[in-house]
Amino acid sequence: MKKVWFITGCSTGFGRSLATEVLAQGYNAVVTARNTADIADLVNAYPDTALALPLDVTVAADIEKAVSAAIQRFGQIDVLVNNAGIGYFGAVEESEEAEVRKMFEINVFGLAKVTQQVLPYMRQRRSGHILNIASIGGLRSFPGVGFYNATKYAVDGLSEALYKEVSPLGIKVTIVAPSGFRTDWAGRSAKNTTIQIADYAGTARKNMDDIRGYSGKQPGDPVRAAKAMIQVTEVAHPPLRLLLGAAALRGARAKLAELQQDFDTWASVTEGADFPKEEA
Repeated sequence: MKKVWFITGCSTGFGRSLATEVLAQGYNAVVTARNTADIADLVNAYPDTALALPLDVTVAADIEKAVSAAIQRFGQIDVLVNNAGIGYFGAVEESEEAEVRKMFEINVFGLAKVTQQVLPYMRQRRSGHILNIASIGGLRSFPGVGFYNATKYAVDGLSEALYKEVSPLGIKVTIVAPSGFRTDWAGRSAKNTTIQIADYAGTARKNMDDIRGYSGKQPGDPVRAAKAMIQVTEVAHPPLRLLLGAAALRGARAKLAELQQDFDTWASVTEGADFPKEEA
């Protein structure tokens, strides 16, 4: 039996590209969206291998129903892709609490709830692969998207711990960290703060405007990204972190260099914070 994929957030962006490619390659796929009308065409094109289900990852009952329906239809979930997510633009001081909390509910807590619902089935079979869609912004932060960065750092940290917990049980975890791709993330999927503080015009505001202006022109190809994600599920030893896009690789390497410089420069102060070693 071909692997069964369960993908959240399939109406647009990475989720839709991945669902389309997964089905085209002959896999079974549970494709989810808040509005199933947005993904009906996928089921119509692949009626034998696709199952479209309504899913709002912030609603626990939705998650339970969707996972149960997936198991009832296919008997198992081999690959879980936590893709559903939103963005939010604003300097840290400008950011509105309600919007930030909404983003955390989707990007972090929704991802966690779906994972918790699927894990018992993977543990039972001692098999499975979880792909959590993070961002290069979960490794390196940028002005104007600080709280978005915070959600993706949370996904990275949660996923790394999960990897250490479930690897001995035969379950794999990969953190997918893309840079700029031609999805709708910088379009309607990300809201702007309504608060504007002039002091942040040259930092947060400039980067926000640059990101908006770059929308639709990013070098990343969602179809190639989808193929890469499928590829890592087919190898015996997938990476814990999969960077996608040349800018992601540059950004990650720059972050490594920054960390190394700080660690080395302040090494004596760092080590000096311990109690003195007892004399032999």
